[in-house]
Amino acid sequence: MTREERSNLILALTRVLYINGESTHQTLRAAERVSNCLGFRATIFPHWGELQVQTENTDGKLISAIAAAPSGVDMDRVASTLRTVEELCDGRLAPADAMEAISRIAEAPPAPTWLFTLAAAAGAVALAVIFGVRHLTAAALIFASAAAGAIVRRTLARYSTNIFVQPFSAALLAGVVGALAVRYELSSPLRLVAVCPCMVLVPGPHFLNGMLDLMRGRMNLGAARLIYAVLIVVAISTGLLLGLALLGASLPVGPASRTVPLWGDVIAAGIAVVCFSVFFSSPLKMLPWPVAVGMLAHALRWVALTALGASTPTGAFIACLIVGAILTLVSRRWRMPFAAIGFASVVSMMPGAFMFGMASGLVQLTNNSLRTWELMGATLADGSIAVLTILAMSFGLIVPKLSIEYVRKK
Repeated sequence: MTREERSNLILALTRVLYINGESTHQTLRAAERVSNCLGFRATIFPHWGELQVQTENTDGKLISAIAAAPSGVDMDRVASTLRTVEELCDGRLAPADAMEAISRIAEAPPAPTWLFTLAAAAGAVALAVIFGVRHLTAAALIFASAAAGAIVRRTLARYSTNIFVQPFSAALLAGVVGALAVRYELSSPLRLVAVCPCMVLVPGPHFLNGMLDLMRGRMNLGAARLIYAVLIVVAISTGLLLGLALLGASLPVGPASRTVPLWGDVIAAGIAVVCFSVFFSSPLKMLPWPVAVGMLAHALRWVALTALGASTPTGAFIACLIVGAILTLVSRRWRMPFAAIGFASVVSMMPGAFMFGMASGLVQLTNNSLRTWELMGATLADGSIAVLTILAMSFGLIVPKLSIEYVRKK
């Protein structure tokens, strides 16, 4: 291969990892490994919307670029690309064949619509169980609302590339269904019928990847990822609150869950992990580890919150600390993408309900008749819990990973 062809191979390989949810650090490590295997030095510069590669040899420097926005999550493509890297560097795959393999991986279809719909519906019900749903009718409404939202998202994806239309439309539908449930007294004051179908829309991997980039000093990219994730949450919150308001309902600000038995929390967490793995198109052979570790993490979180009286961020930190320690070793031992097994294990702990509660409080504060110190305090509390929980989850995942990498390097 010519120098330009090798540079294009590195760009294509890096792009597949970058736009499908792999962490920036692991993406750059894979690119560095491939460049070493191809016999020249390459430096990748990741930006939101673009990847640049600078190659150096005796002939000088060559800079190439390709459009790439890290707005998707498809862990099957990530795993297949990393497997191609292994085969290329082990000499089992020629560079020209590797380019063809990367092109096929980049065009691989996501999970089929029926499976995606079933996962959205089952995941929303599992989250409802974790948050304390009590009535079968409410669970059935959550299942139907989330399934309809998934179908709407897949349908809109055929006609629009706007990254905010899908979550907004699904949340709007969930808000309308939730408002109908309130009108006919089929929903509790927690409004789980409206909230839980929206929680499966929260972009957990983008929050976590953004925080990981910030912790590794990639300020511009980390900030861009977080802004993207926040804008998705804004679109979800807008759709949810608008759907509720159309029929005269609202979302309460304050505690968004009830205490559930340990066995119920753990089983529901396992189901949620499976469903999020389907969202992320994770290979089926990887499911046992995130399911087992995710159930263990939720058990530890339940003990911290219920038995020890810890706060929500503290419980999330403890759970993610265990997940980070176990799955860092697992990903190294069995060569699995950490993002594929790590994010699915903990993303059900994302504080989506607190984000929506904060958004509802901010809207209510615009009404002078509702503006009270109690409402202001509840809104601030929801926002603080959401921010601190995301920080706690990010630190919990990254600290064991950095520690283990440091020990191995020493």
